[in-house]
Parts: sequence; C-alpha cells; structure tokens
Amino acid sequence: MPTHHLLPRYQHETRIDRIFHEAYGQSEYVDDFHEQLRELLTNYGEVFEVWFDGANGGSGYYGGANETRKIDNKTYYEWDKAEAIVRKLQPNAVIFSDGGPDIRWVGNEEGWANETNWSIMRRNEIHPGWPRYVELRSGHEDGTHWLPAEVDVSIRPGWYYHASEDHQVKTLPHLLDIYYRSVGRNAALLLNLPVDSRGLVHETDVQQVMALRKQLDKDFETDLAIGQKVFATDERRNDVNYKAGNVNDGDNNTYWATNDTVSSATITFEFDKPTEVNRILLQEFIPLGQRVKNFIVSAEINAQWQEIDGQTTIGYKRILRFNTVEATKIRVTILAAKGPIAISNIEMYRAPNLLIAPKIQRNREGMVSLAVPDKNLAVHYTLDGSEPSSASTKYEKPFTVNTPTTIKAISIDPLNKEQTEVSQADFDISKKDWEIVHTTTGNMFEANTLIDDDPTTFWTTDKGVTTIQEVVIDLGETYALKGFTYLPIQERYPFGIITNFEFYVSLDDINWERVVRGEFANIVNSRLAQKVGFNTTNARYIKLRGIKVTGEDYRTSFAEIGVITE
Repeated sequence: MPTHHLLPRYQHETRIDRIFHEAYGQSEYVDDFHEQLRELLTNYGEVFEVWFDGANGGSGYYGGANETRKIDNKTYYEWDKAEAIVRKLQPNAVIFSDGGPDIRWVGNEEGWANETNWSIMRRNEIHPGWPRYVELRSGHEDGTHWLPAEVDVSIRPGWYYHASEDHQVKTLPHLLDIYYRSVGRNAALLLNLPVDSRGLVHETDVQQVMALRKQLDKDFETDLAIGQKVFATDERRNDVNYKAGNVNDGDNNTYWATNDTVSSATITFEFDKPTEVNRILLQEFIPLGQRVKNFIVSAEINAQWQEIDGQTTIGYKRILRFNTVEATKIRVTILAAKGPIAISNIEMYRAPNLLIAPKIQRNREGMVSLAVPDKNLAVHYTLDGSEPSSASTKYEKPFTVNTPTTIKAISIDPLNKEQTEVSQADFDISKKDWEIVHTTTGNMFEANTLIDDDPTTFWTTDKGVTTIQEVVIDLGETYALKGFTYLPIQERYPFGIITNFEFYVSLDDINWERVVRGEFANIVNSRLAQKVGFNTTNARYIKLRGIKVTGEDYRTSFAEIGVITE
C-alpha cells in the first residue's frame, strides 16, 4: 500500500501549488487542496498513511506574482474537513503531521528520536508548523493523547534524486545508527528512497538498504532469552496469566505484570552456561499504555553484578546496544513507572561484529588513521601497493605519511576470520607546510579549509563578485609537479563549483606559467575529486582560477586543492 505525502506548500522542486497557484492564501485554494486529497484517496488503491507536511505560507510565485503570503496554519487548511475526508475514504489510514492526529513528526529529519521517547503528547497544544517542535523528539510524560513518533529520513542528503549525490548515499554504519536510534527508541522509521529519472530506486540506494536488511537479520538472528529461566520480584496476584515467563514465551499478547501498588520491580534471566550478549530488546504491553519511566540492565559476570546500561522509557520497543558481555544472568530493574509494570517481551542477542572495510583518512599534518565502526575488528595494511592480508602490518594507532604512498587496508573479524574487500587510498605529499598566500576575494585567513585534507569543509570567495576568482598556494618547497586535484563543495545545496579552469605554476610567485586549461566534465552531477595531469614541471607555487563556475556570479567554492608529484 502506498504512502501519499500531501504537500500543500512548495518544498525543493516539487511543491508546485505554492509557487503557481494564484489563490494560495484564499479559500479557493483550500477547496482545491481538499479535492486533490479526495482524488488521491479515491483512485489509487488502499492507503496506509496520509502525510501532512508543515504548511505555513511564505515567499514564492503565486500566479506569476513574486511575493510573500502568510496563512494561519492552525485554521487555514480546515484540518477538520481534511481529516473527515481521510476517515471516510481511507478509514484504515493513519494521519501524520506535527500533531497527528494519529502519529507525529519526530522533530528532525536526521533519523533519530530522543532516548526518552513517550508515545503520548498534549495533542491539543500542537498544530502543523508548531514552533516548539523539539518537544516532538521526546513526547510528553503527561500527554493526553496517544501520538507515537515517526522518524522520517532520506537515504540521501535530500528527499529527491540528484546524480550529484550518488556518492553520498548513507553508509551501512550510518543506517544502522538510524535504525537503533529510531526503531530502537520507540519510534517508527520512514526511510525515504527517491526514484531517479528512470522511475527506479538507484542501484547504490538498493545496495545500501539491502545491506541494512542483511545486517539486521544477522543482529537479530537468534533470541538467546527464549527458553531461559526467568524470575521476577513481583507477579500480579501470583496469577500465571501475569507470570515473569510471559516475557520470553514468543507471544506478544501475553505479558508480565506487577500488582497495582508496585511500580518498581526486577526481572532476571538465568542462562544454563555463560552466554555472550550485546543486544537487549524490551517491549511494554501497549494495549495498557506506556508506563516505564526509568530502568537499568545489569549482567552477572564472574559472580559479580555489573550495570550495562541505564535508560528512561521503553514503550512499544526499546533496543539497547552495548559491548559484548559473557553473562550467567541478565537483570532488568524497573526503577520507576507510571503504574503497575506490564512487559510483554524481552529478547537478547549476540550480534556479530560489524565487518566494514576501513576508512582511510589523512589530515593536513600527514597523520593517517584507519577507522572502522567496530573496535573488535583487526585492521591490517600495506604501504607499498601490495594486497594486504592477516600477515600484513596490524593497525594500532595513526601513523605519518608525508610522501606519495598507496595505502591498502582490510578488516578481519577475529571470531570467524572473515575479511572485507580492500580499501585503497593514494596520497601525495602532505599539506603540513602549505600556505595560502593570495585569494582574489574572501577571507584569506579562513582559506586554510581548502588545504586541510577534510572533504567535509569548504571555503568560498565573496558573494556577488563579477570577475574571475583565483587562489594561490605556497607548497613550502619546490616539487616536480605533473598534475593537480580539485574537490568540489560537498554541501547539500552546492554553489560556486568550478566547471572551467586554468592552472598555473611558479617558482617565485612572480613569474607564472599556465600549464593546463580545461573543463571538469559533468562535475555538477558527479562531485568527486577531479584529477588533471600536465607535463612535469618544477614549481613551489600553484594557482587555480575558476574561469566558469555554477551560479549567477563568479563566487567560487573549494573543498580541497591538491597536487600530483613526479
């Protein structure tokens, strides 16, 4: 069943009405909006969710008039009528907005809910475009209506497909963090997969979302709590219908409950033998509401109890990740609840190590680090271009590489000896002695960000300039150069990308020679590092000029400039 996102105002390139509808701000527009809603809910099959985005007016082209229009976002759209249309035509659909009425926005589009996350809110205070939206991340402990959070996030930097973001699809570690910080924090996850010009989800997006599915299947492959002995300090009326064993019977319709006056209790699992655990999943019995306010998870290790984690809310589902422990017992202590405790399910897992190829990075000082998200992996590398193996140098700490070097690295899981594909990075001379000596415009003292070897930072010349912009760099000493590199800005909304360039070299910063001129083909749609070669020449100073740039003026942006030496 589809999710129809009804967007009554313009966002990015698709909210057309807000740009072109001349009646926006008047009742005629609302009539059209309701008819659009009626048409969507009538002609496209069963719908499970109707998604109302925050619609608050603003600047745009209304019937050709470029102006700002304001509306009362509490009343303008006649939400009562819109809701009635949904209830009549799609009675099984839930309605999403800041204030529901069925499910709420989580207050960010980054893929997380707060660790404390109540599924209830004082709903009558909330409306689309609610200024206190940060409260949506946690809910209200004293909420009046059931209004669980939905975490909406895109697998790409933006909501729509752009070829220029093909290299910025979220990584598996990032997607896993999103899952555990949304689903694992009592929220639903809506992961956006935009379609490309073919009407298909791009292959890179498919690869990453399938990698997420595969890893989650591994993380939750075997429930270690099933069949284990379980005891509780309190059971409601000593009735088997509320016994502690209901939490690991595999039936979400049964639950462990305490007596009416008991809002603090402990439930303990006892393993037959020491067992490795690094995940615990807890669920309250939601038909009776959300109650737990504070709890602790502990493990008995070598006959000693150790606290693993302490958190606040549980709700429909809470998943905790922690370092692997080998425990004989696991104990969950509910410290405080809003009433008698009602827990339907507790699961435990030993998720495998997250086997990811190392990320090779170097800073301006020439220090190289090989990063993996799981500290339990072993990383091995070579510096001579040969293929790494378990016999290669083991990575222990950052090391210095100041000269042209090819680094290859792999990650190895010590438990099963599986290894990743090879990561490779080709470094030239480090930039520790480089200095920015001239910029046409812009703050030259901040220009070091274009030689900091950090692809996430950038520097720009002044906005509104009408002449070609250039940057001059002192390399610190003379090198035999045979090329240069340019990395364009990596921001979500890029600007000032050089499309046509000239590159100059000099020995003294006085006499300059142009060694290459050309075009960065398709750089706007493929914002990867550009490498340009030229005949080898000795130089200490380099100059890059943006002959043509994207945008309406000559404002020029740089993420990184580098050189290729002989």
